[in-house]
Amino acid sequence: MQRTLEKTRKQIVKKKGPMGTVHEGSRDSRRLRKALARDGRLGKLATNRKKQEQPLVDRASFFQESIRETGIEVFDTEQFLAAVKSFVHQHDEEMDELKQARRPGRPASMREDTLKVKVAALEKEFQNGFLAPDLTSKDNVALLELWDGTWLHLNSLHWVRVTDAGSLRSATFPPNKD
Repeated sequence: MQRTLEKTRKQIVKKKGPMGTVHEGSRDSRRLRKALARDGRLGKLATNRKKQEQPLVDRASFFQESIRETGIEVFDTEQFLAAVKSFVHQHDEEMDELKQARRPGRPASMREDTLKVKVAALEKEFQNGFLAPDLTSKDNVALLELWDGTWLHLNSLHWVRVTDAGSLRSATFPPNKD
């Protein structure tokens, strides 16, 4: 990842020679500090972007696994809704286990609170329109089955918004956070 720093360091070594030392206040040391700061900023941006993209990658991989497990080429609306409901409620078993493991009168654990918030957000999204790859199209199911698990190829899939009432509407990918 430290591309800029390496390039700058190589240029300075080439100019100064292998034994060249850099004075603390020199132009070269400022170039090195600037390159190091830039690499740090780019690294933070990449980490934040990956953190924002990961839930959608996980979502697509869940639906890819459901396609492989069921072996269905094209989902009808009821099967698609069932797959979305299983995604929304995938943490219910773990929440029940955590609730049963807790002694009576004790507050919920941090993990239990996190799962409750996650499930509530997914249920709200399902009511308003859950973003999912379109499993009602044979071509899209084939593309999803061949998907390699990277963010880069997710935009080649057709995405839809599914509501709990069963309506499907086309959606853009990546979704806007407006």
